[in-house]
Amino acid sequence: MIYLELMAKKIELKTGKNKNSVTEYIKSCTLEQQKEAKILLKLFKEATKAKPKMWGATMVGFGEYTYYRSNGDEGTYLATGFSMRKSGPTIYILPGYTDYSDLMKNLGPYKLGKSCLYLKSLEGIDLKIITKLIKQGLKDLKKTHEVRI
Repeated sequence: MIYLELMAKKIELKTGKNKNSVTEYIKSCTLEQQKEAKILLKLFKEATKAKPKMWGATMVGFGEYTYYRSNGDEGTYLATGFSMRKSGPTIYILPGYTDYSDLMKNLGPYKLGKSCLYLKSLEGIDLKIITKLIKQGLKDLKKTHEVRI
């Protein structure tokens, strides 16, 4: 009888954590994006008590967790964070598929993706609600994953 031992593969994402400078990333943004990025940076630092790290070229992450795919592969991803896109700030609130509609009803204008909150700008956005979303997203993520801050 032959036994085959299968080992999980560690997945390296192109948006993996790196040693790039958060400050340099923010400086590379347009002046308007820099203003909003500094607001978000302060907000995320206060909400998470974590140091910001760059993930990929454009994502500012706070904390991380290990996820496992159904085939046994595993990877590491940011627990929460943001990115400054041409279309506006993107907020990463994990885990996806969680209904935060009650919390978001007074947020201001936004579009929603699986785990992303797309904003055109911070104008008209209730930053207190963003803070609550960050904290609730981390709390919910901790229910299913070990989150390292």
